[in-house]
Amino acid sequence: MTGRALATRTTTRFATRVATLSLIALLTACGTTPTAPPPASPAPGVRQDSFRLHDTADANEIVLTALGLLDTGYQFGGRNPEAGLDCSGMVSYVVEQVTKRRLPHNAAQIASLTRSIPRSELRPADLVFFNTSGKPYSHMGIYLGDGKFVHAPSTRGKVRVERIDMAYWNTRFTGARSLF
Repeated sequence: MTGRALATRTTTRFATRVATLSLIALLTACGTTPTAPPPASPAPGVRQDSFRLHDTADANEIVLTALGLLDTGYQFGGRNPEAGLDCSGMVSYVVEQVTKRRLPHNAAQIASLTRSIPRSELRPADLVFFNTSGKPYSHMGIYLGDGKFVHAPSTRGKVRVERIDMAYWNTRFTGARSLF
């Protein structure tokens, strides 16, 4: 091999290596994950691990799914329609069916994960809470609009719609909370 051919071959190898290393550096830079900004702090009184839906289109599906459970039997601790539902089991089941996200099976825990709203701002798919056993969040339902909510009432009961302003519910109302 002549000196000139050797120099050309060496230059070509060097150029190939530089191009390869440049390509690797470029691909590595593109493959890094950018850091996300820190999540917004939850509203006052809502835990850091709060449950919040971002697609308000889910509100209609939540209402329709809840109405589809009318006449489902009550079962303490129940969280599926075949075996029966209790109040938090019904809410948890509905939200999971619509959003594929799971809420706890406990009214007080659900309240602690959701955003408090004034009663006057209730919208369909918001949650309503009542004190039915000496505890502020011992019963719950899904607000439907027009002063009505759907809930799984109690033993020997079935999922049904009632007015929030009925004397029984009105005196036991403890809060309105939103999933959105």
